[in-house]
Order: sequence, then structure tokens, then C-alpha cells
Amino acid sequence: MDNSVSSTKTYTKKSGNLRTVIGVVRDETTHEVLPFVNVFSKQNKKGVTTDQEGVFKLYLPVGAQIEVTSLGYDKKSVKFNGERDTISIFLTPSSTALDEVIIKPKKQKYSKKNNPAVELMQRVRKDKDIHNPINSPAYSFDKYDKVVIALNDYKGYLPGEDGKVKGKIKVISELVDTATWTGKRILDVSLKESVSSHIYTSDGVDKEIVTAQRSNGIDKAFDEAYTRVLFEDLLRDVNVYDNDVPVMRNRFVSPLSTIGADFYKYHITDTVLIGDERCVELTYAPHNPESMGFNGRLYIPVEDSVKYVKRVTMRLPKAANVNYVENMILNQTFRKDSIGKVHKIMDDIVVELHIAGSLGRVYLSRQSRLDNQSYEIRDDLKDYYSKIGSRFVIDEAEDRPDEFWTESRMIPLTYAESKLGGKDSPFKKSPVIYWTMRAIEIVIKGYVTTGKNSKFDFGPIDTFVSYNATEGLRFAVGGLTTANLNDHIFGRGYVAYGIKDHRWKYNAELEYSFNKKKYHSREFPMNGIRATYRYDVNKLGQHYMTNSASNLLNSVKRLESNLTTYERVAKLEYNIEWMNHLSFSAELSSQRQESSKHVSFIDGYGNNINHYNQNNLRLQVRWAPNEKFMQTYNERRAVNRDAICLIFAQTFGPKKLFGSEFTMNLSEFCLQKRFWFSAFGYADVVFKAAKLWNQVQFPALLWQNANVAYTVQTETFSLLNPMEFALDQYVSLDLNYNLNGLLFNRLPLIKKLGLREVISFKGFYGSLTRKNNPEYNDNLFRFPDASTQIMGKTPYMELGVGIDNILTFLRLDYIWRLSYRNKPGVPDSGLRFSFHFAF
Repeated sequence: MDNSVSSTKTYTKKSGNLRTVIGVVRDETTHEVLPFVNVFSKQNKKGVTTDQEGVFKLYLPVGAQIEVTSLGYDKKSVKFNGERDTISIFLTPSSTALDEVIIKPKKQKYSKKNNPAVELMQRVRKDKDIHNPINSPAYSFDKYDKVVIALNDYKGYLPGEDGKVKGKIKVISELVDTATWTGKRILDVSLKESVSSHIYTSDGVDKEIVTAQRSNGIDKAFDEAYTRVLFEDLLRDVNVYDNDVPVMRNRFVSPLSTIGADFYKYHITDTVLIGDERCVELTYAPHNPESMGFNGRLYIPVEDSVKYVKRVTMRLPKAANVNYVENMILNQTFRKDSIGKVHKIMDDIVVELHIAGSLGRVYLSRQSRLDNQSYEIRDDLKDYYSKIGSRFVIDEAEDRPDEFWTESRMIPLTYAESKLGGKDSPFKKSPVIYWTMRAIEIVIKGYVTTGKNSKFDFGPIDTFVSYNATEGLRFAVGGLTTANLNDHIFGRGYVAYGIKDHRWKYNAELEYSFNKKKYHSREFPMNGIRATYRYDVNKLGQHYMTNSASNLLNSVKRLESNLTTYERVAKLEYNIEWMNHLSFSAELSSQRQESSKHVSFIDGYGNNINHYNQNNLRLQVRWAPNEKFMQTYNERRAVNRDAICLIFAQTFGPKKLFGSEFTMNLSEFCLQKRFWFSAFGYADVVFKAAKLWNQVQFPALLWQNANVAYTVQTETFSLLNPMEFALDQYVSLDLNYNLNGLLFNRLPLIKKLGLREVISFKGFYGSLTRKNNPEYNDNLFRFPDASTQIMGKTPYMELGVGIDNILTFLRLDYIWRLSYRNKPGVPDSGLRFSFHFAF
């Protein structure tokens, strides 16, 4: 690759009245970059040729005319008005070339049988392993990524030709840019860059080593790791030879998929030159434009006996059932080496979003360049070949100087992009931008910082006010210390008060981390000791998995349950995580369960016990290979559920240990996984199993989680009442199948609404053994709810049918209880909702 442009350090350089102009030339129809295009300036009689990336550089005066010419395209003249030092030029294919595409015979019925285009596609797929360099004994390459987030089609605060800014916020004008692929005017708000090396071996090594990464712009207001993971998932690397294209949290059918012949229509439309190689232009489009597929072209070399993709373009159809996305373009370029292996050297994706209003137009771009391909074991990376884990970020990755970035970039920054960082960034100079960022930060993080280098943050704000039957109106306030106070020692906690029960609740936590943290104690990977002391309510059978029970949204319920005890817990735990997402935790806990006026501890002899004690040791192993998540202060939100997650846990506490009144011996297992079915949607599956091996009091039984709110919650049962079934062993299944509009997209009127079908099934089956049944054991407390029953031979089951993507954010489910119906005080069916923002 020609790196002459990437070494340019100054983008606004002037020599007399000349300015440095960096431009890119593209095909107006396909938006592909055009290499070896002639660019000429009449004023200073200077001419250059675009490089392999379609980029050129000229020194021009304001008002200069640029002439751009290339074989097969109409000549174009462009005036340099001086507004920006970066320009995009789009060439129109000449009339002869256009005639070959536009002039078509009368419409004929498409057939995949005896279709040379389909046969060529299948041949390319068949040959993919022959030229794949990853199948070599060793393989590596270096990669540069640039992700830009901007306001799209921007029309405000523009610099005039006289150099004066039109608008109130003058600093904004420095961020006005020209979109690389679309040529629209954009306002840059975020820039993320990374430099990495990737290594592979035939015995299964597949690792990424990030040597440099940084973020500038609006990201500075948030957790940079949070936003980096989010956009890495939205704008994923794409392998065109795979069955699916995972991008924007969806799976689109690849043009080279095994079901491609049934999903797409293929046509051979032209033979074109790419560089000095003649290629067949293979055009494809989905049979149903509303489905999860692309329009585009594959360029396949003619003379080569092994068929491979030289270049591919993919564009989302306008009718596709994808929320907020107005336009999405993917482009990749490949190069074949002297031994017949094919390397990806360019991978670009552009997404234009329209969320709401004029300010809701967002431009996302990821540009990737790959270089330095090698079939040798890399000496500079030899220590990583045997390390546990798949992704590593070296210690100095975020502290690289500007000189390093100037030398390492394979794509130059535009002037606007360069202004996002540094002391003169508009994000530091404008009060309006600053306070807007602060407001967004509070909403996303759920915490309020107490200064620039905050040592203590208040939150989470969504638990400050809530309601439940035991406490009535509950007020709480809490917070946590940050690494700005100490990067190894952390504290967090809360205090709460219930208006109805007139009791104070509290939680205090102190943690020492062996790893130095950037901001808070829950950052990955954890390796630390944590001590906790908590006094709060224990809502039996109502432990929500995805939201706190004290969340304001969960305060509106179909049933007010008083089945609550008070719990005093002291814990000492050790947590360690490895880079391969294997983790281990050991926890010593001392629990004191206290009765309440609604839940009494009365045994078979009539004794009313005020409280009982239990001390346990809990060991847990969790493995989630290749897991991607967004780290928050309190939890980790899965970016996607593609990675399998396995959890094994064992809890043991012998009787009379430090005052324990019974033995605890509990085994637990959990499996979570999302299964993708390409064009047919996806299914989220959670399977659980647990068994108590000994006799325990009823608060320690395996009560299934009843969801008494009107919202849809994973791993809870919407039509189950709290403490309805007493179990000491069970298996459960939570299945949620989203068809992604598979049926609605085929209905002429309904498909315009972008609705998506959802089918859910939840069930469990278990029993209460004789040793834990109070009817046979007078030493056990009686169940506080007379409706509690022993499960029969029929499993408990719920079936839901829903409509997702209503107005792009609302999901409605109608749920039926399939077994144990017609019980007093228990609903047999009901309507539930959730807010579900998805692309």
C-alpha cells in the first residue's frame, strides 16, 4: 500500500495562498473508491493520480478548478471553494457503460436452474478454503480501524466563503466534514481509532493484540470502553464467505451463503477491469426486499482457475425491515498473493440512521485497512501465542503520543476529525455541548458525578423512589467511590427507608482490587476481595434477573405480594476473571432471616420463631468464551447473546457451623445461548437445573421467580404467583423466538409497519421431596401462603405470542398459562409489554 498520504501531519498547511487538499474519488453508482484516476489543477498546472484507496493530495488556491478523468467515466470539473480541506468527488460512468446496464430485454421469469450466475456463486463458495490464508500453519496481519460518529446531512453553523461562521456556536464549524462514502455534509462528534495485530495458527490460535486505541469527541463524557464495545458490535468485521453478515445487531444473509441460491437472485451483468485484472460483475438482490439481505455486486477474476472475490459491495434495500437505518453500505477489497492466498486489504461500512427529527440523523462509519500479512510466527508477538484469552490490550495502548498515530495510520484524518481531540476541541470549549453531554451521561450511566475527576458518584438514580406492598413508598440514596479516590480500594452502598414499614435498610461494601482500575470496581477483568454487609427486604420468589425489584417501572404490578422477610447478610467473597472469560468466585456468607408481620416462622409444634441463621460457602465457575458486554457500574449488559454462557455453582454449609441451624447443600447449573437461523430470525435459550440435597427451611427452597409486574422479564414467569410451587429440585426452560418479520414481511399492507413476530415459551418441572415437606416434618416452618402447593406430574408452562417493533420500540405479548389453570387469585392469561429498542 502507498503510505504517502498517511504520513501527512498537517491538513491545513498553507504555502503562500495555497492549501493542502486531500480528496477521494468514487464511483457515483456503487460508491466504490477509484484508483489510478487522473486529477489535474488548471491554475498551477499540477496533476496527480489517485492511489489504491482512491485518495489524492494537491496544493490549491481557493477557487481552483479540479479536472478529474478516468477511462469509462465522464470527465468532471470541481471547484475548490475553501470551505473544507477534504473533498469527495463522484464520477458518473460513461454513457456506453450505462447503456450496458440500463438496456435490458423484456422482463423474464427468474430461475436458479441452469443459471450461470448461480453456478459461479456456488463455485466461489466451494473454492473458499483453497485460498483462505487462515488455513496456513501460521498467519498474521496488522490492522487499522477508524470509526466516526457524526450528525448526518448537517445544515447548521456553516463557515461562509469569507471565512466567517454563520451561526451562534462558532466552534461547531470546525467539526463540519464531508462523508467519505455518501458525499453528504456531516458534523463529526466522535472518533475512535485502534491499531492491532492478529495472529492465527493451524492448531487453533486466534488472537487480537491491540497496540493502540483512543477515543475523542463525545466519548469523553462516557465510559470509553462501554461505547467502544457497543460500536465494535454494531459495525462488526464481516466475512463475506460466511452464511451470515452480523452487523447492526442483526444477521443478514450473505451473498455467498449456503441458502444464497434460494434467497437471492443472481445475474452476470458485466465484465470490468479492477486494477489490471478482468473481473465478472455478479449482481445479486433478495427475492423479498423486506427480508434480511443486501443488494450488491461481487467481482470475480475471469482468468483465475480458483474462483474468489476481488471486490464486493453490499447495500441494504430501502424496503428492508431494519429500524432507523436509511442507508447501509459495505465494501471490501481483496488481494491475491504469489502463493495463491487471498487477503482482505480494505473493509468499509457506512450506516445512515434516522432516529427522530433533524437532529436524529446519525452517520456511522468504520474504515479498516489491513497490511503486513505474513506466514511466519511473529517474533514481536511470540508471547501471545500461548497466552490464555483471545483479545489483549497492551498497557500503553491508550497512552500513545500523536507521533505514533501519525506513523501508524493507514488512512489520514480529515481536518474535522483532527479537531475532535486536543485542548482546542469544541467539546471542551462550548458550555452548551458540555451540559448536553452531562445530561446524556447521567441517563446512560444512571449515576451523577460530583466533579471533573469525581471521587464519588451518586446512584443508581432509577432506585431513588419505588413502591412495594411491604415498604409502601421507598426512598433510597446511594453511591460509590471511584478510582480517582483510590484505584485499588473501592466502596459503595445505599440507605433506604420504607414509609409503610418504618424501617431503615442499608448496604455497605468495601473492595480491594489486585488489578488497577480505571474508574470503578466492576471493570473487567476482576481480581479482588469484597466484603459486604446488607440489611434489606427479601422478596420471596420475586428475584428479577434483568432489573432491580426496586426499579420504578416494576412498581406497577398486577398483584401486591406481602411475602417478604427481612434479611441481614454479611459476605466475604473473592472474584477472579481471566481474559478467556473464564471466572471463579468463592463466597463466605452469614445470613440471618427475620420474620415479618406477613411472613411468620411457625413450626409444626406451634413455636413462633423470630429469626434463624445460616452460614454458607458458595463456589462458582462461569465460562462465556468470546462474550461481549457493555460494562456498567452495577452489571454487565450483554451486547449480544451469541456466546454460550455456562455456570456451575455449589453451595455448602454444615449445620452448627458458626450457629447454622440446618445444613445447606445446593447444586446449580445454567446455560444461556442465542441461536441464529439466518433469514429465519433467532432464539434466546436459558436452561437451568438445581437440586437441594438436604433439609432446609422454606425461605431457602428453590422458589421460581414470579413476575408480578406488567413488563416482560427474562427468567421470570408472568402468570405465576410468588411462592406458588414449593420445590427443592427442578429444571426450567426459557425460550424466546424472534422471527424478525418472517411472516409480516410477506403481507402487502402489514409489511409497511415493520412489525416482527415473537413466540415465547417458559416452563419448569420439579418436586418437593418428603424431607422438605412441612406436612411430614414438624421441625420445618409452615408455608405462610395457604395457596402454596406441591407440583404434580405436569410441568408448569406459559406460551406467549407477541408483536415486536411497534413504533420501533414497543413489544406486546399475550401470554397463556397452559397448566395449573383456573386457580383462585391466579390469572390464566394476560397482556404484557416491554420497551425493546433494536435495529
